[in-house]
Formats: sequence, C-alpha cells, structure tokens
Amino acid sequence: MLNRDPRPHHPKRTDVTAGNDPNVPGGSFREASLSEALVSLANLRHNLECIRSVISRDCRIMGIVKANAYGHGASGVTAALESAGVHDFGVANIFEAIELKTTTGLQDASRVLAFAAPLPQHFGLYLDHGVEMTVCDTATAAAAASAAAKAGARLRVQVKVDTGMGRLGVAPEEARRLLDAIDRSPHLELAGIYTHFAEGHEANAFTTLQLERFLRVTDDYEARTGRRVLKHAANSGAIVSMPDAHLDMVRPGILLYGCHPVDSRPTPLPVRPVMQFQSRVIFVKEVPAGTPVSYNRTWSAPGTRRIATVAAGYADGFHRALSNCSKVAIGGRLFDQVGTVTMDQIMVDLGDDCSVKPGDAAILFGWDGPSAGEQAVAAGTISYELLCSVSRRVARSFR
Repeated sequence: MLNRDPRPHHPKRTDVTAGNDPNVPGGSFREASLSEALVSLANLRHNLECIRSVISRDCRIMGIVKANAYGHGASGVTAALESAGVHDFGVANIFEAIELKTTTGLQDASRVLAFAAPLPQHFGLYLDHGVEMTVCDTATAAAAASAAAKAGARLRVQVKVDTGMGRLGVAPEEARRLLDAIDRSPHLELAGIYTHFAEGHEANAFTTLQLERFLRVTDDYEARTGRRVLKHAANSGAIVSMPDAHLDMVRPGILLYGCHPVDSRPTPLPVRPVMQFQSRVIFVKEVPAGTPVSYNRTWSAPGTRRIATVAAGYADGFHRALSNCSKVAIGGRLFDQVGTVTMDQIMVDLGDDCSVKPGDAAILFGWDGPSAGEQAVAAGTISYELLCSVSRRVARSFR
C-alpha cells in the first residue's frame, strides 16, 4: 500500500455550472456528467509546499505541465502554480507551449521551456510566442540564430546535455563548442543548461556519474566566461533522493500531482492526490452462479452475485490491463472490478450488497478510493501513465 497522509484532505467541491460545458443544458458537472476528473488545487498547493520544504529558499521550481499537466488540465494547474509563486514551466514541445501561452494568460514574469529538440520550420513559432528553445547541437544553434536575425529578434535558448539518458542532448565533450557558438551569436541568449537523469529516484553510482558529467560542463562554462548560468537537473525522484542535484532549479512533475516516482516505494513526502477520477453506476443486475461477464468470459460469477456496470472504460482512461485485478470504491466500500475492461464500461462485483444503485459515484482512483499508484501497480504500469490517460471526454472540475 502506498504511503498516505495520516490526515487525508478531502477537498470541498466548488460548484461548476453548465456554463463551463456547452453540451450541458443545466446543472453542475457532477449532476450531468457520467465521468469526471476532480482536480484539487488545494492539494496541488500542498504538494508544492512539500517540495519547497526539502529544497533551499533560493532554489527555483519549474512546474512540469506537459501532457495537459499530466492529464489534470494545464490551464487551471498553471494558474494555481503562478498564484503560489512558480514562474517557470516545462512542456513537451512548441505546440504545448503555444497552447499554454495563448489559453492561460500567463503572467509577464513567467517563462516556458519546450523540452523537445526543435525542427527548423518551427523556429518562427518560438520567436512569435516567446518560448525558450532546447538546443542540442551546433547546427540547430546556427539555424536558430539565422532565423532570429531575419526576424530582428533575440531567441532565448537552453542547452540540454546528454549525461546518460540517451534521448536528447549534446554529448558532454561537445558541449563547450555548442555553448561558445551560442555566446558568439548576438541573436541567441543562453537562458540555462540542463540534463535529465535516467534513474533519478536512485542515488546510485550512475545517477552520481550523470551529475558529475553535468557539473563538469557547467563548471567549465562558468569558469571560462566568469558568468553564472541557470543549472537544473533534478526531476521528482532526484528532488528527494539527490539533494546535491537541486542546483539552481528543480523540475517536479509527478510529485506535484500527488504520486511518487516509484509507486511501490513511496517517498517520505506526504503528497496528496490532486486528481480523483470517478464515474457513475449506470446499471445493476443480479446474476446466478456461472454467469460469464464481459469479452472473452475472463470472469464468471462464483455464486449468485450483484453486478454493477460503471460508465467508464479504457477510452476514458481506465486501462484494459486493470481487468480482473483492480478495485473500485462505491459508497465508501471497495469492490472488485470483474471481467475484461471494455471501451466505455467496466463491471464491478458487488457480492450481495444491495445498497448500490444507478447514479452512485464509482471512484476509479483518488482520495476517496484506490490511489493512482495502487491501480498502476495492479496494471503493471506507472501512475504517470494512468494520469495522462484520463481522456478529454472526461470532464475536468477544479476545486
């Protein structure tokens, strides 16, 4: 079982009227929707303070809001983080950055870094929208400088160093050449240098080696130029496991959203879930012993059973891998999910419980039911994937 706050916070609902959803003629989301993701901004702020408690006062925080803020809703999450003093944000690519900057009304002090290596046809978008660009090689730096010169502008860039993740970044031994090329261009401004850990949740020899490789690059740059540069490396795992990696800024993602980097090994931080994913019971029936349930008859009733059908399936974000191995909370009780998870519905074994009725809330994960981490362990995946999988047809409700 995952570590839970001994005094769990159950956020109060803020009424969200149908005016937020053009498809709902009246009433609240809770009254009208079959499935919804409740997003607790109070829990988000609590988690931010948990992170602040383990970093220095002058260490900045970059809120990772890629993938629609891990499925929570980037607009609402970003606004809440800004109100709590966070002004650095990380997204996957230029298109996420544009959506964030055009739909959230970011404060003037806030900055957005796109992590993906850019394509030349997208340079103008970085310039038009004031997004910081990740640069991993000298060819990209030269092309970006040329585009900025033609636009009569200056482009802020951050250099990513590949210290062992093997995904994006300049090799440490080539970093000096790239950094010098950026400094020579009057149309590029070096806004930071960063790296990413392959096993940030472990303070092991490889993570330590990655940090050493990174610091050799940044120490060399600062010694040669006599200038300080923004340095960042620590994701959620390293925030807890590697204090020496906090540097000038940390990049929490999963911890902000109330889950742990390794679901089966919770960190000491008492973070709270920010999302509760819930649906509704839409049908209840009694079946005799031997009755098969769902596709491929993977479960049959061992005796007379009451079976509830819930209006959420894998198209909503309840993974098919959870078939026959997960729990659902209804009316404060945990029940087994049974049968193969289908696209739009799941079935739940109520046993002989006669209290459950159509319209009742069914908690798929969240503060009133199983945690996303517990469901992830059951599915053989990670909580990141479950959170990001909650689809757009599931209404988001901020409170």
